[in-house]
Amino acid sequence: MTLMDAPVNPAAAASSADAPAEVDLIISALAAGENRAKAAQSPSLRHREVPRTPYRVLADLRLYSDIDGNDPWRLYTRDVSVRGLGFITSHRLPLGYGGTVELPAPHGNVIALSCTILRCREIAPGWYDGALYFNREQPVFARR
Repeated sequence: MTLMDAPVNPAAAASSADAPAEVDLIISALAAGENRAKAAQSPSLRHREVPRTPYRVLADLRLYSDIDGNDPWRLYTRDVSVRGLGFITSHRLPLGYGGTVELPAPHGNVIALSCTILRCREIAPGWYDGALYFNREQPVFARR
């Protein structure tokens, strides 16, 4: 069973109606570009130290520096590993800032994980590709 096949609580999972129309298009384009880049690399460069698994849910990020009462930053996740999460967002997020990301785990519970923003770069007008790493490895996202 892959993470995407695992049951997720319907109240916590992202439905296509919850995400702007551009999200699917952007994530598909990023995946296609990554596949093309991987094919062009030498075999020794084609693997990551920790493989990622596609994982598409809505997540909310609260930075420790956010002002109390502000809404969380909305993330549209792309993939996950035990060490981190790839996402797109309509917000430019500050690199190196820490916070808590809330997202549904593969078996339905919403979990809150301490994290740090690793990357956030503009990929289309008003859209950013980002990555965060979990401050501790998360076995719940281990590949099965």
